Amino acid sequence: MADFRHETARLILRDWRDADWAPFWDATNTPAVMRWLGGVCDAEKRAAAQQRLLSYTRDHGHTFWVVERKSDAAILGFCGLKRCNQQGGPVGMMEIGWRLREDAWGQGYAKEAAGAALDIAFSTYEADEVIALTVRRNTASWGLMERLGMRRREDLDFANADFDAQDPTIIVYSISAAAWERVDA
Repeated sequence: MADFRHETARLILRDWRDADWAPFWDATNTPAVMRWLGGVCDAEKRAAAQQRLLSYTRDHGHTFWVVERKSDAAILGFCGLKRCNQQGGPVGMMEIGWRLREDAWGQGYAKEAAGAALDIAFSTYEADEVIALTVRRNTASWGLMERLGMRRREDLDFANADFDAQDPTIIVYSISAAAWERVDA
């Protein structure tokens, strides 16, 4: 999908531009935001992450897109879709993910962006099911998954100590296209 752009009431989800990376990293590469995402990234990890995000678009036509606030064009973070590529996880399944800067938390932006991404997953990419991954102690993340209508899929949980060494399990939530239609109606 060339030049992806999708608008919600308050947000724009869109493709990455070169000028987006510095404000994105400045706002989201903080101890609080990165707590459950492997910690603050050094320059090498940031460059690798950028290349992965761009490769998802090239390889699959979708990625974790920039989330821009309409009112002031501020980059709040990212939200979007990729194919699960976590070793030990449900590789290849459509995955939704998000990361927003701290001052955007608690204002409904993540739910608004994630709802749009799920709409896109089911309507544009005709996904049968979409998963989301987090660690058990990231209650904000799995709380949003539940508010989106997603349900735990313990059968898809897998071991990975990269994100929470104290509880090295990635937990998986999912929602089917049919269930999303019911939530969205």
